[in-house]
Parts: sequence; C-alpha cells; structure tokens
Amino acid sequence: MNDTITSTEKNINPLEDIPIEITISVGKARPKIKDLLHLEQNAVLELDKRIDDMVDLFVGNRLIARGELQELPGNQNGQLAVRLTEIINLQDYI
Repeated sequence: MNDTITSTEKNINPLEDIPIEITISVGKARPKIKDLLHLEQNAVLELDKRIDDMVDLFVGNRLIARGELQELPGNQNGQLAVRLTEIINLQDYI
C-alpha cells in the first residue's frame, strides 16, 4: 500500500468545503410597536437606506464585507447578486 501524500493533498483543508450562510442586509426599519401590530398585506416599511446604498454582508453577527446590489444579466433576469466593494480584514477578529 502506498502511503505517500502529494504536496497538493497535504494542503487541502477539509473545512474549506463546508458551506456557510451569508446574510445580506439592505437596511433596517424602525416602526413603532403600535404600527407593527397593524401591518397588513401590501404595507410598506421604510428602510434607513436608499436603493443605491451599499449593503452589508454578515456571517452570523460578524460584518465581513460591503457591496452593491446588482441584477444578474442574461437568462437569470431578476436574480439578485452582490458585487463586493470592500472586504473587512478578518484578521481583526482573531
């Protein structure tokens, strides 16, 4: 049996293949509780951001990046994506 490990096999980190969920925050709404209790279908909540403002990307409660919302072109019309414009230095969390 050959137990030789190539250099590429040694560098593989099994944690790199684990999917994580990233939450994209487009803004916050701050209604009063009395207004929240009276919400109905088609109600509109005003957010604290504009349509062209940057969105925040979080893993858990950690901000990891900021970016711009975009619509994917072609046959994926209507599909949203985020173009990253700023990556937070993750070394700050260690």
